Amino acid sequence: MKKNIIIINGTGGSGKDTFVEFVSKYSKVMNFSSVDKVKEIAKIVGWDGSKEEKDRKFLSDLKKLTTEYNDMSFNSIKETVKKFKKSEDEILFIHIREPEEIERAVKTFKGKALLVKREGLENITSNYSDANVENYEYDFYIQNTTLEDLEKKAKEFSEKLKED
Repeated sequence: MKKNIIIINGTGGSGKDTFVEFVSKYSKVMNFSSVDKVKEIAKIVGWDGSKEEKDRKFLSDLKKLTTEYNDMSFNSIKETVKKFKKSEDEILFIHIREPEEIERAVKTFKGKALLVKREGLENITSNYSDANVENYEYDFYIQNTTLEDLEKKAKEFSEKLKED
């Protein structure tokens, strides 16, 4: 079975999770976010799970701090990749926002990068992570226009990965 590691990105509300959900109809998928552990810590110190500008900045800053301190997010990605390689899953989606972290994951895990875009969304500029979503040359671009079209693109994406 072919295993694919896809680093997925897109501004908040672009449809990343919906795209992954649609792909999972056609392939066995594992889904992981580089901020999962950061969110666990954030909840301990009072973050309520909201995604307002101040919350996004807080999570971005906290990820930066934990990366500088002990590379927590990347180490959790490494563990997830190990689990994925032993699993029956065909595609591992790793959500990463920061261009240098995307590049590091692409190189380390021989992955491909995917950007999901949706017209009409304002770019979030309140924090480093969100402000730099477009600052990477992705391998794949998915334009999210309608749910029906996004599901069609997810099916085509899944089929393409199986062919390659």
